[in-house]
Amino acid sequence: MLAFIIRRLLLMIPMVFLFSVVAFLIILAPPGDYLSEFAAQLAEETGMALEEEMLEFLRERYGLDDPIYIQYLKWIKGVVQWDFGRSLEYKRPVAELLNERLAMTVVLTSFTVLFTWTLAIPIGVLSAVKQYSIIDYVFTFTSYIGVGTPNFVLALLLMYLAFDWFDVNATGLFSQEYFDAPWSVGRIIDMLKHLWLPMVILGTDGMAGLTRVVRANLLDELSKPYVETARAKGLPEWKLVLKYPVRLAINPFISVAGWTLPQLFSGSLIVATVMNLPTIGPLLLRALLAQDMFMAGSILLILTVLTLIGTFLSDVLLTLLDPRIRVGVA
Repeated sequence: MLAFIIRRLLLMIPMVFLFSVVAFLIILAPPGDYLSEFAAQLAEETGMALEEEMLEFLRERYGLDDPIYIQYLKWIKGVVQWDFGRSLEYKRPVAELLNERLAMTVVLTSFTVLFTWTLAIPIGVLSAVKQYSIIDYVFTFTSYIGVGTPNFVLALLLMYLAFDWFDVNATGLFSQEYFDAPWSVGRIIDMLKHLWLPMVILGTDGMAGLTRVVRANLLDELSKPYVETARAKGLPEWKLVLKYPVRLAINPFISVAGWTLPQLFSGSLIVATVMNLPTIGPLLLRALLAQDMFMAGSILLILTVLTLIGTFLSDVLLTLLDPRIRVGVA
């Protein structure tokens, strides 16, 4: 097991390097360089040009006169120190903008994952155990609706219902009076009041899909000989189902965790934009539209690293959960 973890960690090193190179090439993609664009925008907006000393300092800071590999080394050194450069669109360090939205993104992601897993697993298990019953048909019909309805359509519908029925403005995560207020008990309570709607919207699609996966996998496990043998020996049905078949049926939850983490971290870009959520997703969209390459490249690198970390955690958890995989690893 330890050797498996070490091998996976060592494999992540060249992957992180490769994707960091891709992110850096994205930063260099627009014609010209960052400093030229920054100076041109500043002159256009304020009528003031950067002083020559400042230009030289910035050129030295970002290594714009150096070969590309030197520029990459300086950039990646800054990344390790959580310094991603300066946003051309916002005229601020990228790290500051990411820090502002990081906490909100983590909170929303955590609640969404908790909502998805808490409902999807028991619903999938109940639907499989009660196959072809009224309960199964209801959950199956509901799951198809959840999978077939785009998240942004569901967001628009629930936002309208929240405003029309409860007179609640469902956009954002805070009321107007708490939008720029310092953190307090009142601000946390206000955030929780607004959090449930994006949590339900972001979790609906994943919950519906994973429910179907759990149901299908559990039905497959329940038909295997070891289940029939345990049932013939008089093992209680609930204990029989929960002890082994359910453990194997939820493997897909663990295996897709590596994809779920960056998807939720970006806040489901379209839904976050529609609902005006202060998450990383809309920041990435605006950076791409404005060709703010330091911002876009940095966010893409973060999402890539999160994917690698999520995949690593998935592999480790699968070996702990499924004895068959553990034997293969050993």
